[in-house]
Amino acid sequence: MIRINHLTKSFDGRTVLDRIEATFETGRTNLIIGRSGSGKTVMMKSIIGLIRPDRGEILYDGRNLLAMGKTELKSLRREMGMLFQGSALFDSMTVMENVMFPLDMFSHDTVRDRWRRASFCLERVNLAGTGDLYPSEISGGMMKRAAIARAIALQPKYLFCDEPNSGLDPKTALVIDELIHDITREYHMTTIINTHDMNSVMNIGENIIFINEGVKEWQGSKEEVISSSSDALNDFIFASDLLRKARKLEEPHAGHKP
Repeated sequence: MIRINHLTKSFDGRTVLDRIEATFETGRTNLIIGRSGSGKTVMMKSIIGLIRPDRGEILYDGRNLLAMGKTELKSLRREMGMLFQGSALFDSMTVMENVMFPLDMFSHDTVRDRWRRASFCLERVNLAGTGDLYPSEISGGMMKRAAIARAIALQPKYLFCDEPNSGLDPKTALVIDELIHDITREYHMTTIINTHDMNSVMNIGENIIFINEGVKEWQGSKEEVISSSSDALNDFIFASDLLRKARKLEEPHAGHKP
């Protein structure tokens, strides 16, 4: 579990995150959503330690990221898996070499064992037999799956996904959503997904946090998002005018005067 307390960050006198409090649950898909410029990217970067907030706590199973020394921080980073927006595979490396990269960097296993682990991860994302191919030789969806294989190679406790469906068609995006959801459950990871894809919200949004102008406006599940009373959330997801009309039509005797 990851918990953030009173997370606050400002740039040039402008508050980007204002005393955010949230809990990201283990074994569930936790989604951060919000408009461009809402603060969700700064929040994600703060959680993984790329940006240092002005105030607050970032607790990884009770361990405060902001109070860690270099040794503790290095150990924590080994427990993290990252899935970047553009897959971020190395063009000059084969798919297998890409998946083995974090193992070569951080694992003390033998080359044979690292190869076996990478092979297992590729099989888990349905990419068996692609290890000798280069990123330029596979599709965008396959690149995303290869990036997921690389992200789970070190068996992380925490998985971070930045816009994982960016640039994918809806069918392929659904496959990626379901894969992330399944491996989150399978490996009991704390998964945080930064997204604006409402299909992802409705497909795998088990714990959704909506950031609006630097403030946590709403938190709930995909089942609860439909009945939210937050106008800002409705504006973001449903285009609230259409939503209000739809709700009005659902009311008893809608459109009929007494």
